[in-house]
Amino acid sequence: MIYSLILKHSLVFYALFGYSHAGPVFSTDDLGYDENGKLDSYHLVYPTSNAKKNCPVTNARVSSHGIIKTALDGDALKLVFPDFVEDGGSADNGSDTRCVAACLERGTDRSVAGYPMSHKVWKGDIKDQDSFLKWFSASCTSIEVCLMNYVSEESNIDIFWINHQKEEVQVNTLSYGERNTRCFTSYLGHEFTVKTTDGVYLDGFTVEYPLTRFFGKLPAPDFSVTPGQYDRQIESTLRNEWSRHEVPKRTFSPLGFSKGRLPNDVFASMGAFYYNNRKEKCREEWQGKGVYVNWWESEVFFIQVPWGMKDIWQNRLSSLVSAWVGEPVEQTVMYGLRQYQSGARLLTHVDRLNTHVVSLIVNVAQGNLTQDWPVEVFDHGGRLHEVVMKPGDIVYYESAKNLHSRNRPLMGKNGYYVNLFTHYRPRNMDEQWYKLSTPVGREPLMEVEGSCKVPANDTEHNGYGAVKCDDARLGKFLSPTLFVAKSPDDLIEWWRRTGPNNIVLEVDNNGIGATDQDYVSEDGTNYIADENHVDNTVEGSDEL
Repeated sequence: MIYSLILKHSLVFYALFGYSHAGPVFSTDDLGYDENGKLDSYHLVYPTSNAKKNCPVTNARVSSHGIIKTALDGDALKLVFPDFVEDGGSADNGSDTRCVAACLERGTDRSVAGYPMSHKVWKGDIKDQDSFLKWFSASCTSIEVCLMNYVSEESNIDIFWINHQKEEVQVNTLSYGERNTRCFTSYLGHEFTVKTTDGVYLDGFTVEYPLTRFFGKLPAPDFSVTPGQYDRQIESTLRNEWSRHEVPKRTFSPLGFSKGRLPNDVFASMGAFYYNNRKEKCREEWQGKGVYVNWWESEVFFIQVPWGMKDIWQNRLSSLVSAWVGEPVEQTVMYGLRQYQSGARLLTHVDRLNTHVVSLIVNVAQGNLTQDWPVEVFDHGGRLHEVVMKPGDIVYYESAKNLHSRNRPLMGKNGYYVNLFTHYRPRNMDEQWYKLSTPVGREPLMEVEGSCKVPANDTEHNGYGAVKCDDARLGKFLSPTLFVAKSPDDLIEWWRRTGPNNIVLEVDNNGIGATDQDYVSEDGTNYIADENHVDNTVEGSDEL
């Protein structure tokens, strides 16, 4: 509260003259990018014609902290402002007084740099000076910050804002652990100091983008385990997950899952947040919380997403899920970002019955993989599907009903894979939704016709996405192993079969149907992921 009041009276100090790009930009490729192809600055952009009209943006006194005023024309103008059409008039004769502006975020990938989210776009009139300034403050310079304390379980840490007189003003106190994360609103250029409660300096930082940061270090898990130490617990967990997946009677789609694509503006926002905060990952607190992730073999990291940013993303994602389910849904939980490392495995499971009815997996980033790392989903008939994702891809799935996993280890030196998980429940259903019957005409696909053909040995991606079935309703992601789970013992078999010492793809001719050719990889490492692979799914699509 104190910090919020201070901010209201501090904005005048950030009304400094900004600087402008030299001349109009005709392509977003001509904006400044760093060595990784990400925007290296914030850009306040507007049509070149706005200058002739004397629009608010052209005369705006904006923060100079990393923001460049940039006029757009040509293809860049059409990309960023697709609905803006000049009528050929000017403000002088009163025929055209429309003005627009947008903020492009630092850290956005070149491929989606021209796709700001709607709250980052302003539309108004040449007289709307106050409206423009309020938008610019709220959507361009106002920045959410989330902080965590991993310094000591026994003591808190204090956060101080450095005001314009270089005085330290205490604005927050952090208790230990992720559950005590504190998020608050700051502004570009604001400086902070972090100290122990007895005044010992720990760290300092300047707000340069939406920020999540932790102080201290979460102790590493105990890696001194004996071979097979968790096997019994894993087998017990898999048996329990099989029982849990049989509880829901209501289903929402023929297979229980589907693949789609993020809208460009949402992907741009998520990608920029991850890129800017990629060095701020902390160990996820897994030890003692089960064996769903093999935390004793491969560390799992977490990047906290600011709460306001979650709400913005969730508002967009929920509409995609509603379209897939065919009825309105409400958000229950958003979790992430979670970063898996080389060797990571995710045990077959289902999610919380009451709240995780339908869900999304969003792949935000990945790198250094020597093999694809498909998400595994068992459809309503127990057939295994393996879906390869690239950054910006999404997978819809009935997470409380359909067993899902990533049993194959993540392969590649310094490999990483960053996901966001978000969960929903239909608005017109309560916590007893799972007792309902599936409406007539929307029954799950249980029985199929014909057989499936497994690709030859020279097929890319270990055959993922290349299995051909007589029954087109099975889609294009059926596992090249043709594995089918009919009991909890089958889940245990799949976990053992895909282990790091037993990575072999074999055709299961007792599964869906006989195949023309066996598809076997001797060591599981001879089929390398093709970075240029193109998936034909479309934005928000439920087409498999």
